[in-house]
Amino acid sequence: MIGTFGDVVFEVSDQHVRTFQDFTRNTQARWAEHNIIGDYPKPEFIGPGRDSITFKMRFDVSHGMNPRDEMTKLLVMCKNGQAETLIIGELPMGAFKWVIDSVSQVWKHTDNQGNVLVGTVDVTLKEYI
Repeated sequence: MIGTFGDVVFEVSDQHVRTFQDFTRNTQARWAEHNIIGDYPKPEFIGPGRDSITFKMRFDVSHGMNPRDEMTKLLVMCKNGQAETLIIGELPMGAFKWVIDSVSQVWKHTDNQGNVLVGTVDVTLKEYI
């Protein structure tokens, strides 16, 4: 097992391949800027910003997955605002839970019955504080 996000298990096994790629974490700070007459603006550190994580996932029937079901599960988690712990390896990512901010689906291949054979998703997570 590579990790988990709620009941989504990132894994490579004899039966399933459910992994991510292009995993990117973005951290930012919050700053205010105070205008000073006749001088440069003065920055003031307000506090930390919320982190975000983006990654891609590919679901393929030949790897034991039902792409439509897998993509729908992520869509429902996003629409429900479900906050979950993101664990990669054996360690949680950050001190807080995460929510799915957005999911973008691509149905790459379908059969003549409308079944999705290969699908991909772009997922954006935001810290839930």
